[in-house]
Amino acid sequence: MNSHSAPPIPAAIRNAGSHAKAPAVALNGRRHAGVAAADNRVRPIGVFDSGIGGLTVLRALTAALPAEDFIYLGDTARLPYGTKSNEVILRYSRENSEFLLAKGIKMLVVACNTSSAVALAEISRQTVVPVIGVIEPGAAATVKVSRSGKIGVIGTEATIASGAYTRAIQALRPHAEIYTRACPLLVPLVEEGWTDNEIAERTVAFYLESLKQSGIDTLLLGCTHYPLLRGLFERVLGPAVRIVDSAGATAAAVSKRLAALKLARSRGTGSQSFFVTETPDRFVRVGRRFIGDRVESAVRIDR
Repeated sequence: MNSHSAPPIPAAIRNAGSHAKAPAVALNGRRHAGVAAADNRVRPIGVFDSGIGGLTVLRALTAALPAEDFIYLGDTARLPYGTKSNEVILRYSRENSEFLLAKGIKMLVVACNTSSAVALAEISRQTVVPVIGVIEPGAAATVKVSRSGKIGVIGTEATIASGAYTRAIQALRPHAEIYTRACPLLVPLVEEGWTDNEIAERTVAFYLESLKQSGIDTLLLGCTHYPLLRGLFERVLGPAVRIVDSAGATAAAVSKRLAALKLARSRGTGSQSFFVTETPDRFVRVGRRFIGDRVESAVRIDR
């Protein structure tokens, strides 16, 4: 394989909160609180990202689980996470988790590659509900479709520096050749809605040149913002390179985990609620590019 390249969550937040629908009981198999399974099934699923990129995961989740309610938090005031230190990323990820836990969620989806790479293990240890990230599902999907084992991975600086995707892919396919590239300018482009103009295309071509020369047959989009640039990736790399994002694989992992824990809702039509830390109007405008008119409004919270 070649690769190129704090304090715990307060107990009160785990169990309730001023905005909670009901006490957040332990649903991960480690504790038993004596609450009927039917009560747990009606709880929402929490999803967070550094901004709007996680809406690509939410889109896949709502398609796979149409009966579920989702609460989405985009930390738009503090993006991008990818240029921050691990300490800061961990703190932000904890705060996002605390907010969603206070809503009485039954499962937490970390729809941010950077948070998944840096903070997932600690959040999972300190949280009483099941937690699923995007790294392992994305790696598994990539290994499945790569023919030659020459795999490119692009992501934020923090995600690439963490080596999380390299380890996950290597665990599944030890002899894979993994070529990584940090692409720090792509998240700001997507957040601005610049997904198909000359500036975006030149930036993508610059970042992908070395991977293209390496002869990869599969490119893993290691950031949930990147699917909105998929058309540019396809133009730059050509039809011989398969492009994989983690959204669909993550939704499948969530569905499987809910079924195993008997937490899935089988009837009804689910809803989505959106919270942001800055500029709701902008989130709604750009977010509609991800999941359409389902982003009708967003509530701003203080940080």
